[in-house]
Amino acid sequence: MAHTDARCTGAELYFLPVKTRVPLKFGRETLTSVTCARVRLTIADREGNRAEGWGETPLSVQWAWPSELPYEERHVRMKRFCELLATSWAEFDHFGHPIEVGHEFLRSVLPGLLGRFNGEGDVPEMPWLAALICCSAFDIAFHDAYGRLHRRPIYELYSAPYMSRDLSYYLSAASPGVSFGGRYPADFLVPRQERLLAWHLVGGHDPLTREEAGAGIDDGYPVALDDWISADGLLCLKIKLRGNDFDWDYRRIVDVGRIAVERGILWLTCDFNCTVLDVGYVVEMLDRLLVEHPRIYAMILYVEQPFPYELERYSIDVRAVSARKPLFMDESAHDWKHVQRGRELGWTGVALKTCKTQTGALLSLCWAKAHGMTLMVQDLTNPMLAQIPHVLLAAHAGTIAGVETNAMQFYPEASAVERRVHPGLYQRRNGSVELSTIQGPGFGYRVEEIGRELPPAAATCRAPGY
Repeated sequence: MAHTDARCTGAELYFLPVKTRVPLKFGRETLTSVTCARVRLTIADREGNRAEGWGETPLSVQWAWPSELPYEERHVRMKRFCELLATSWAEFDHFGHPIEVGHEFLRSVLPGLLGRFNGEGDVPEMPWLAALICCSAFDIAFHDAYGRLHRRPIYELYSAPYMSRDLSYYLSAASPGVSFGGRYPADFLVPRQERLLAWHLVGGHDPLTREEAGAGIDDGYPVALDDWISADGLLCLKIKLRGNDFDWDYRRIVDVGRIAVERGILWLTCDFNCTVLDVGYVVEMLDRLLVEHPRIYAMILYVEQPFPYELERYSIDVRAVSARKPLFMDESAHDWKHVQRGRELGWTGVALKTCKTQTGALLSLCWAKAHGMTLMVQDLTNPMLAQIPHVLLAAHAGTIAGVETNAMQFYPEASAVERRVHPGLYQRRNGSVELSTIQGPGFGYRVEEIGRELPPAAATCRAPGY
């Protein structure tokens, strides 16, 4: 127990619909719109001092809940679960640091809430990953509010005396010589970087050249990869692949790779979005690239999540892949226990995402770093406020190379209001994003200066007695 502890006293939930300017194809599905869940959370300490904070997450239905079910059915269910979370967070009578409160909520509340939600009659079961995404906006908002309560940036508060429990309370060591006793998240973070390499996403439907784009869309933003490279000075490209069509995937890597070589791109990565079932699929692709296109092979910095993320169901030994290229968990990295299991199977890196909660991302970061795993911070196509905790995590994590950031590709005007205050966060220049405008307590959103008008709240909840 610390005098700095706080608890949630109220929650407001808003839904902000966003349409993509071009479709985003990944895995088996295509995204053309998204709803962002925005949360305003109020917290109070034991003396009654209060503060409010903000959190936001895109409810990326296709990524969080891949299924044959109609999109809208899944979309409505995720929104409904957010509404239930507003009540649960407001009534969560637990004092502590944001990591302690977030950890306790994830452990003692969220599983039961999801179980009851999935047991409501003859309805499709929502997966844990989708529940985490819904929960993340509330968790992020608590971290922001806590920083505002103590009038300091939240990344200055991830150690004693603000945290009354060290990492040994949350994490178990697996490797000899690793101990979390007396260690805090701050011990695994790096000083904030003010400029980050920006990774551009090459979706499955994205045209690579002007000839492919044709007349296309004319809204003042690039469409073809060639034009994006020129406009933003790109240096890093992430290639979305199918994972079930070897010839298409191979051609796509080669086609993007040739442009990358010609245009001076530094790094490539390949993302299969959980669609590969046979390790040999990725091994054969990498080996063929090494022989036929060694320059492109050398530019591949790492491979991302080829195999299904349910590690309990798909316990695939992936060492044949990680022997060739660093292999990063993404969807699989729900929390540090999944990271531990992944490491046992041969995964060598972790792609962190704030959409799995700020609390979970920090704990996974600490466990992974302590065990020699490499880190990346990946995007959920984060617009508006969601972009700020996302890039801050990358700026403090010490990633393998920068941060993935692609909302400016698929819905740039969604962040037009925020861009006036943070121009360097919502426009990529010289292949980078720039963080200097993130200032002040919590996540440094500067919400009051942004002044975005919000729709009516979808849910407003208060704790009894507050």
